[in-house]
Amino acid sequence: MEPFTLSELAEEQLRRARENPSGRSTTTVYGGRDCVLGQIMVALRAGAELAEHDNPGDATVHVLRGRARLGAGESSQEGAAGDLLVVPRARHNLEALEDTVVLLTIAKHTAD
Repeated sequence: MEPFTLSELAEEQLRRARENPSGRSTTTVYGGRDCVLGQIMVALRAGAELAEHDNPGDATVHVLRGRARLGAGESSQEGAAGDLLVVPRARHNLEALEDTVVLLTIAKHTAD
């Protein structure tokens, strides 16, 4: 695997999010269906969100650019560039408070 620059990838994803009617763009950075560890870059135009969804395992959101709000039920936490948010083990959503790029890292729980 060739090394790449997260900042360049973030710029590309943010450009795509701005052009996409949904205001979102994602790409897999590492992992896949058969991997326990997965990293996904998510770009959201200001005001766009990932609707409430389940947490498939242990997960963090590293805010690379912008500001975002991670909500779960009645609680929420905000993060700005450089912040690392722990995703709650509950249904949650992610909202962009301004144009935002995050790196979502997931360690999926496996049934052994």
